[in-house]
Amino acid sequence: MIGGILAAFEPPSTKDFVWGCWGPALRAGGIEICLNFITFLVLLGFLAMLGFFFFALRKPRVVPGRLQSTAELGIQFVRENIALQMIGPEGDRFMPLLATLFFAIFFWNIWEVAPGINFSSNSRIAFPLVMAIIAWITYNTVGIVKHGFGGYMKHVLFPPGAPVWLYPLLVPIEFITQIIVRPITLSVRLWANFLAGHFLLAVFFLGTIAMLESGGILYAIAPLSFVIGVALVGFEIFVSLLQAFIFTILTASYIGGAMAEEH
Repeated sequence: MIGGILAAFEPPSTKDFVWGCWGPALRAGGIEICLNFITFLVLLGFLAMLGFFFFALRKPRVVPGRLQSTAELGIQFVRENIALQMIGPEGDRFMPLLATLFFAIFFWNIWEVAPGINFSSNSRIAFPLVMAIIAWITYNTVGIVKHGFGGYMKHVLFPPGAPVWLYPLLVPIEFITQIIVRPITLSVRLWANFLAGHFLLAVFFLGTIAMLESGGILYAIAPLSFVIGVALVGFEIFVSLLQAFIFTILTASYIGGAMAEEH
């Protein structure tokens, strides 16, 4: 019986992240561009975010309803706990970027626990990487505008207070960590969490189905697997918010660091 279960049960694999095109595809330079399940989720999440703020704020009231209160609290949270905390009074200038990153990431993340979808587009590295590149361009541009190119390079590569004889070692380290590694860590952190989350949910819920179909002693274990899966759903909702917060606050921190007069 157990051997039959293992033969019938198909564990989650990297095939879960590969989706074919829906309809015709545009090919350019060896790259295939088309609408598929992943790009559909990106569009769906983006439209859900726009719809949420449109219906919440299209007719703002002095005494807000639940939807308006939720939207206003979300914006206030990003402003007071991310923009102003990390950047200071100039943080309001960057609120459009920071609020968009926070809510877009959350709405793309939350599809991980949506029944019938159970997949986050951020579990594909391309989408976190694009957002990380946007953050990278922003904070480096801000730093260059603030200090000039030479001044910004000095600001980034030459930590104040370090002995001069250490600079040959520190300069390449600072360049790698602050210029090259930051967008990689930003994107990988978000991508890896939802890659792992998808596998965990798939293992426990598919495992529950396999145990229920098997009968015998595994039938009795199935409820435990299901309970763990439900608990993981709650955990993934928390992670969706947490990762949106972490990505946005790190972006704000990098912007604030680029604008600072000193390290």
